[in-house]
Amino acid sequence: VRRETLVKKDRLVLLVSSGTKGVKGDLGRPGDPGVNGVKGDQGEQGVCECTDGNDGTNGEPGQKGDKGDKGDTGAQGVQGPVGSKGDLGDMGLMGLPGPSGTAGGRGLPGLKGSVGPKGVRGAKGDLGSTGDPGVNGQKGDQGDQGLCVCTDGTNGTDGDPGQMGIKGDKGDAGDQGVQGSEGLKGHQGDLGLPGPAGPCTPAIQSAFSATLDQSFPKNNWPVVFNHVLSNEQGHFNPLMGIYTAPVNGTYVFTFDLSVDVKPLKVGLFLNFNPLFKTTESNTPAMTSQETVHHLTMGDQVWLQVKDNQTNGMFTDSETTSTFSGYLLFPDTSSPF
Repeated sequence: VRRETLVKKDRLVLLVSSGTKGVKGDLGRPGDPGVNGVKGDQGEQGVCECTDGNDGTNGEPGQKGDKGDKGDTGAQGVQGPVGSKGDLGDMGLMGLPGPSGTAGGRGLPGLKGSVGPKGVRGAKGDLGSTGDPGVNGQKGDQGDQGLCVCTDGTNGTDGDPGQMGIKGDKGDAGDQGVQGSEGLKGHQGDLGLPGPAGPCTPAIQSAFSATLDQSFPKNNWPVVFNHVLSNEQGHFNPLMGIYTAPVNGTYVFTFDLSVDVKPLKVGLFLNFNPLFKTTESNTPAMTSQETVHHLTMGDQVWLQVKDNQTNGMFTDSETTSTFSGYLLFPDTSSPF
């Protein structure tokens, strides 16, 4: 079909002519996409010279408009319901076992085990039965007759014994004989009866331990350890911080002191004379000492700090300063 269009001023005439129908051609190869053309400028609005169109026919459809701009993203849709659980699939066939792995290297020797506990001593065996007595030996043969060598007569009878002679003088002492070999050790004698009990003497004990109740105690004065941990014999005075020796003997004294804020110089004093002194300049820190001394009954021992600048002895809810001592052994078994 071939169309021809003629445009006149006042009407549109469509002429249609019919030709002979040709043979249908082969389907052509799809053409290559053309290059997008540049958007043209908008044309001027045409003049409308149309009549009321009573006699006119419908015009040709207009050309396809340009593609519009991309619209805004729509609102998110409502989540759909959860789908039903699918059917359980068929179990696959079990695979063949893999080949055996190569042997691993020899492991390190194990640690030596601890020594086992000592076994329980076995019970004493029963006493064996007494053996049978031995067989009596046979009687020996008679010995040969001895020879007789006589000079005072053959087959004579024995004479009467003579009279006892006069006692001879005491002979000189002979030389000391050679020392004989050591005799065999005799059997152990039976255990003797226990002796009577000795006199009973009272045990002498003395020990104390106390802690500091207030930081930075008074300098050049016995440090007061008024929180007593142990003082059964009462030889330590917590109000003064002084221990008094109850007997002559050897004593042990220790202290563990907390140091904070400022350094500490402290000494162990015996009757106003220092036994030893120590200094701890680090803060916070702990300083400890232990000493052994011989004391006479009535000797007094205490701790004492030097001055306010070196009085860092400290105590609080987290730290404790302690002074302790005890009698190691007395000089005699008597308390006085």
